[in-house]
Amino acid sequence: MTLALVGVNHKTAPIALREKIAISREELPEATRALSAIPGVTECMIVSTCNRVELLAVVQGQEIPLSGFLTSYFGVNSAVLDPHLYEYRDKDAVSHLFRMAASLDSMVVGEPQILGQVKEAFAVARAAGTVAGYLEHLLQSAFAAAKKARSETGIGSNSVSVASVAVEMARKIFGSLQGRTVFLVGAGKMSELAARHLVQQGAGAILVSNRTPERARRIAEDFRGRVIPFERLYEAAGEADIVISSTGAPHPIFRPEHGHAFLHRRKNRPMFFIDIAVPRDVDPEMNKLDGIFVYDIDDLQQVAVAHMEERSRQAVDAETLIAAEVERFHQRQRTVNAAPAIVALQRKAEEIRIAELQRIHARLGSLTPEQAAAVEALTRGLVNKFLHPPMQALKQAARDGDSMRLDALCEAWSVSAAPDPPQPAERPEPKRQELAEADRERPPRASVGARQ
Repeated sequence: MTLALVGVNHKTAPIALREKIAISREELPEATRALSAIPGVTECMIVSTCNRVELLAVVQGQEIPLSGFLTSYFGVNSAVLDPHLYEYRDKDAVSHLFRMAASLDSMVVGEPQILGQVKEAFAVARAAGTVAGYLEHLLQSAFAAAKKARSETGIGSNSVSVASVAVEMARKIFGSLQGRTVFLVGAGKMSELAARHLVQQGAGAILVSNRTPERARRIAEDFRGRVIPFERLYEAAGEADIVISSTGAPHPIFRPEHGHAFLHRRKNRPMFFIDIAVPRDVDPEMNKLDGIFVYDIDDLQQVAVAHMEERSRQAVDAETLIAAEVERFHQRQRTVNAAPAIVALQRKAEEIRIAELQRIHARLGSLTPEQAAAVEALTRGLVNKFLHPPMQALKQAARDGDSMRLDALCEAWSVSAAPDPPQPAERPEPKRQELAEADRERPPRASVGARQ
């Protein structure tokens, strides 16, 4: 059994590539089941946010082509994608997962959103039936470690997020946000968070537009804002000083021709677009128009660097804590690795004990219940005393991670340290086959963006 993690993030790939392989919340269950259909994958989950797409899987064997899943599923040329991929195995994969959940691998170190996103991805995998015992234990341990890092270090102090960084950039452009009109296009969590920061900075009217009117109304009520029907998107956008866009559109919804119309209507007063969507909602060509400022998720990283410097000491403390939690997880896992050999040794000893009792049963003659109980207790006690040293030796070899010594001890006592083969998570087999066939026949397609 091997734990494998393959992915790209904001450090290894530009947004132009990340948006090609982004997986929306609606697509995530299908994609997770398609990943689980790869032969050799026994458990899996996918984390997809605006800053990363990562595949985490328990596989049988070392050569399971997880990286090929992204190229085949999205029809992306491997020569384009492969240079940006990273891959971790076993302990390195555990360490990366723990650091990611604790936001130590985030664009803004200490931001609180990533833990919720990993939990959501885990919940999707559970519902899709692609999680079993190992990932259940691993993810629960990662969540506990992330919570411990936030509560025992200063990494979560003065909570920062991509949304708050975006608002800080808006403040630098306008000087003051007092009375500025804000237009939320796409009523997702990140848009809502950005709006809260803007209101705290003195922003005035809040406009909200979403393809789901109920969602738009709820957010508009929270901010005493105004709902704009989605079909009036371009008409209303010209009113806004700041547009925060985070939809699930596969292609840009704001293009240069829209920008020209907005500037004409606004008499060339500047507009600020915060594009936190992946794929992007705002065509980068809009940035060439005088009076329009467009910042996407990668642009926000420049401001995030300052926050990372402020949190450097807290990050060091959190890194130390997470490293200790990773080691604690592996110690528990190594102890678990000795369990099959210990069980086999106990079973073998019990079989010998029972066989010997049966062999001398005739010679003992008729025993009273008290005498039979005494013989039973005597033989069990002897077996337990003889088993104690070898069981302790097996546990210590596992704790030390000494696989050669563990194998030698198993060979000496003629038992196996190999656990029973893990069973794939339950899911309807016909559906699994259909997904595999669909994956082989899937033509290249435009991706739908993942939301934070």
